[in-house]
Amino acid sequence: MTSILDQLSTMTVVVADTGNLDSIKKFQPRDATTNPSLILAAAKNPDYLRLIDEALESSKKSLLDGFSETELIKESIDQVSVFFGKEILNIITGRVSTEVDARLSFDTEATVSKARKLIKLYKDFGINKERILIKIAATWEGIKAAEILEKEGISCNLTLLFNFCQAVTCANANVTLISPFVGRILDWYKAKTGKTNFSGHEDPGVVSVTKIYNYFKEKGFKTEVMGASFRNVDEIKELAGCDLLTIAPKFLDELNKEQGKLIKKLDENIALDNSIDYKFNEKDFRLNMLEDHMASEKLSEGITGFSNAIEELEELLSKRYKEINNHKLISAIKS
Repeated sequence: MTSILDQLSTMTVVVADTGNLDSIKKFQPRDATTNPSLILAAAKNPDYLRLIDEALESSKKSLLDGFSETELIKESIDQVSVFFGKEILNIITGRVSTEVDARLSFDTEATVSKARKLIKLYKDFGINKERILIKIAATWEGIKAAEILEKEGISCNLTLLFNFCQAVTCANANVTLISPFVGRILDWYKAKTGKTNFSGHEDPGVVSVTKIYNYFKEKGFKTEVMGASFRNVDEIKELAGCDLLTIAPKFLDELNKEQGKLIKKLDENIALDNSIDYKFNEKDFRLNMLEDHMASEKLSEGITGFSNAIEELEELLSKRYKEINNHKLISAIKS
């Protein structure tokens, strides 16, 4: 009998949720996703120090003479994400998601500008934009930015998505893909209810993604649904059949080792009767998010967490830049 992972791969596009190149090589997913926390974790790995150095060197070449260290580090944040993305694309056949600076999550214009820049950096490496998903937080401003970018042929992945309102607004904006966060929803309900165990089909994150998926298929939306942020393999099994599932290496390994029969739980061919067409304008969206304490709290927490990861990555890049310069100075003195 084939593994659960092999069976899942026949029902759903399996995506690697990591910036670790070795893990991607091991599981050979079609697509891969990254975020600031994953890039930071990968950047701390000594095996990938060369990518940090290459990003710093490339950033120096792209700036005018007389640049400051602050300007260099700011430029390097974009470059390091693209350098990791480039390496990932050398391994996989599909797409990589590269995230816009989370600190821009409430600025539509700045998000659009940053996304265009990331696409240009990839283009400079000869990588077509069809292989890139620009990852943006699903705030109102982020969704509006994605709507603009999609019209320019730049595909977007709306992340930090926690409720139906965010999902439908993305679909109505013709966003390519959404990443509803299963495990973080579960985290919230565990913390608020004190209940520690939820059976697979009762898991609030699973319930949320199932509702979104079924509504999208019934209404004929082209936006793909990619379940993300899992806490256990049961959540993954309950979403077998979803368009895509982005899974951390530890769960990919667990699924690969497990035998048994996997049942397809989500099916786009199963007709549903839902006569309501949901649409949210800006006022409705903001009111819905305000009333949904789980979604608003987890969105805020996610943006803060990713922003902190970017700031820590900036510190890492600054430290490495100083090390390189000190090494050059010592070498010059010795010579």
